[in-house]
Amino acid sequence: MEAPPDPLGELQALYDRALPQVYGYLLPRCGDAALAEDLTAETFLAAVDALRRDRVDDLTVAWLVTVARNKLVDHWRRLERDRRRQDQLEAGAELVDDPWDVQLDATLANDVLALLGPHHRSALTLRYLDGLPVPEVATHLDRTVHATEALLVRARAAFRRTYESRGGDRD
Repeated sequence: MEAPPDPLGELQALYDRALPQVYGYLLPRCGDAALAEDLTAETFLAAVDALRRDRVDDLTVAWLVTVARNKLVDHWRRLERDRRRQDQLEAGAELVDDPWDVQLDATLANDVLALLGPHHRSALTLRYLDGLPVPEVATHLDRTVHATEALLVRARAAFRRTYESRGGDRD
């Protein structure tokens, strides 16, 4: 009889494998080792939480890097929000805390990206969020360049359909 899978052991193995990639993704983008360490820790805590809640089917390094990217974007948003508040305070203006400010489109786009299949989500993330050229995306996805280009065409179309169906701009 086969032993049941050990989720804790699998998570530990993934952590050992993914830590250098997650940290390596964050460090050059934030330029601060302490911040990169904090965001890396937040990324893995989010992974544990997602596993506990059964919110992720296949915990992979690519999924963890996407979570890390989202943690970094959240950090930048907090910095910008704090900067705007500081500017308002210095100008003597009344603080306005509008949760529906300029993040609506980005939030919808992030939600739509999360709804796409993993192959579309990973291709779009690598190409447009990470800014990798198509040949590098192909390497990461273990596909040919032509297959990756076709995948990106399908992924963009799927993203556009889902985005528009959820009320995003049609421009």
